[in-house]
Amino acid sequence: MGEPPIGASSRSAQAHGRRANRRSYHDGVQVNGYVDDPYHRIRRAVAARLMVDGVVGGRPVLELGCGPRSMLEPAELPGPLVVADMAEAALGEARRAAHCRAVPVCLDATRSLPFRTGSFAGLLTGELIEHVYDPVALLRECHRVLAPGGLLVLTTPNLAPVQDRLAFLFGRAPRQVDPLHPYLWLHIRPFTASLLRRALRQAGFAPLAIRSNHVGWRLPGGRWVASRLLARLAPGLGGSLICAARRGAAPPSPKGTARLNGA
Repeated sequence: MGEPPIGASSRSAQAHGRRANRRSYHDGVQVNGYVDDPYHRIRRAVAARLMVDGVVGGRPVLELGCGPRSMLEPAELPGPLVVADMAEAALGEARRAAHCRAVPVCLDATRSLPFRTGSFAGLLTGELIEHVYDPVALLRECHRVLAPGGLLVLTTPNLAPVQDRLAFLFGRAPRQVDPLHPYLWLHIRPFTASLLRRALRQAGFAPLAIRSNHVGWRLPGGRWVASRLLARLAPGLGGSLICAARRGAAPPSPKGTARLNGA
């Protein structure tokens, strides 16, 4: 993809973002620290099930931004599994966790993906899109590398869970835009369910389903009360958005050309 003229300050900010994400996730320790938490365990399981149940054809499946532990079990897929991340240490750990049944590829998801058009039957990406400056450009690349009718499954934190909606009425900012949070400050493109659907359609996808892990409420003492039933009934109120979409026809050409300017 081409790159429009941008100022030195913009390039510096983009480079800073990449370095910040690399520092946080280079060895997989931070990810390993939370994937077994019920919040993330449910999110990952729901996303994996959407992929396994919806992917068709014998082409490979790509997990983009896999971190140290893939969400997918290679034996459950109709074709090979390719795991991709920019962190080499985390990528090696993911391959070992998959018992070497996954093909590792080291890449930067904020640039053009190093795969041929139509290479994959499915593409799964978890908690990545909120980290990039141009999420629609990332989705267009996902569209390009998927075969016609290919399945995209992605997860991203919800900007508008039920507790944050109410808190916003009293002037409190949602957690996902907290610049002082230990890791949420890296989330530069937060999504609601409706905004995620719009972005997917703009990139040429047909959204199929929105799911969530749970609808939760943090009590004054810090304990969480969570409901899976409410997440099924009203996923737009849940903590995480888990979306499945099909690759449609070629997306409309963007105005000008753009590089994936990401963190």
